[in-house]
Amino acid sequence: MRDGILTVRELTELLRKSLEARFPFVWVRGEVSNLSRPGSGHIYFSLKDQDAQLQCVWFRSQQREPEQGRQFDPLTGEVFDKPRPAAQELLSNGLDVLCAGRLSVYAPRGQYQLLIELIQPAGLGLLAQAFEERKRKLAGLGYFSRERKRPLPRDPQRVALITSRTGAAIHDFLELAQNRGSGAQIRLFPVLVQGENAAPEIVRALAEANAQGWAQAIVLIRGGGSLEDLWAFNEEEVAAAVFQSRLPVLAGIGHEVDFTLADMTADLRASTPSHAAQLLWPLRAELWQRLDEANAALQRAVSQLVARAEQKLKENENALRWFSPGRHLTRLDERLAGLCSHLQRAAAYWFNAKKQAWEHLEQCRRNSFTTENLAMRNARLEVLTSTLRAALPRRIMDAEHGLALAQNRLQTASRNLLAGHERRLESLQLALEAQNPLTPLRRGYALVRTKQGDILRSVRSASPGLPIEVRLCDGRVDAVISDVKPEKKKLSEQQDGSHEA
Repeated sequence: MRDGILTVRELTELLRKSLEARFPFVWVRGEVSNLSRPGSGHIYFSLKDQDAQLQCVWFRSQQREPEQGRQFDPLTGEVFDKPRPAAQELLSNGLDVLCAGRLSVYAPRGQYQLLIELIQPAGLGLLAQAFEERKRKLAGLGYFSRERKRPLPRDPQRVALITSRTGAAIHDFLELAQNRGSGAQIRLFPVLVQGENAAPEIVRALAEANAQGWAQAIVLIRGGGSLEDLWAFNEEEVAAAVFQSRLPVLAGIGHEVDFTLADMTADLRASTPSHAAQLLWPLRAELWQRLDEANAALQRAVSQLVARAEQKLKENENALRWFSPGRHLTRLDERLAGLCSHLQRAAAYWFNAKKQAWEHLEQCRRNSFTTENLAMRNARLEVLTSTLRAALPRRIMDAEHGLALAQNRLQTASRNLLAGHERRLESLQLALEAQNPLTPLRRGYALVRTKQGDILRSVRSASPGLPIEVRLCDGRVDAVISDVKPEKKKLSEQQDGSHEA
């Protein structure tokens, strides 16, 4: 479909699906006309009355083969005085019949038609007429309304089973129940499922299951049979009991083509008793697969959480290592070693200068030729030597004293610097904690983001239907905005402020 334009095939397919969903099984009464029996074995005819006609197809696979000597009708249970032929043999133009089947659309001709499953003469359709009358009555009372139907619990652990104690229905149901779900308890409420006393027993069982309040769901099942065999489930009292049940009811009565008033009233209909078990419990292998997937997702989440914690721990270790007292003392020790090395080089330079001066005086003394000059030089040398000997220890002591003072000042400054860095580190930690966006969440606030990761700061950025993620202190909540209600007072103040600006 492009730009809202349907092709003929698309429109026909939509009509077919709509018809089949709306009329899965109907009874129609009319007069047979245009009867055709081709070699394929299928039967084609029209049902008509005074005002309309309906095309019908009775496929060969749906036709019951006539049984020799049969003297009863398997549909109604009516017993005849002598054997009667099958309905397909009696079918003829002008015959007034009751047809049961489902509506569909024959695409090549674009016409709707009734796909026949059962046919009987109209005179034998008293039960079918009663069924239709009761169906219309209960439909008017809202028994079949979709709005009142409740969903069944997923994988229920406690189930009340209402059926016959013997028969294929309970055997098929329990056999499937053993291999599905995570394990459930089934409490049997045995009843008759056929005959005059069946309906009262079914009503009492439904009332008892509701009164006990033990089960999470009620299952009402029965094997296949004729319309008369299943008639207990078409009684109004049974439909009323299903309608009034406080617990959700799953009905699986007869075969796929069988429809009863109890089926229509139940919260969910199963085509067979086995199908009822399939609707209640998923495959056990599917549960194991879901458990494995959940376990794998949990392991991935834990690994990611541990990886993020390790990364954050490494970052904190690096930060603490840079501002740690040991690192600071190491830097101070390196600076002190540099100062000591510089002092040693200065002392060595000073001693070398003095040595060179001494050698120069000695050289001058050797080069003197006169006794006077030699005496003067010796006297000057003596004075300089005495001065040097007196000054050298004092300078060394002064240097050592200065070095001690410098070392004390260096240690005091290092302690003060370290204490300042520690105070600054504590202040930065407090500021970092104050700026942490998750801190307000512990006081009841929430952080709202869109699915693209943008923070939702104003209602002007929100719209109904927008998916959002609400971050709380202990997790996240996925939600969808259903309505946007801006505060008029704040909007008007913002508008007044913009006009004044």
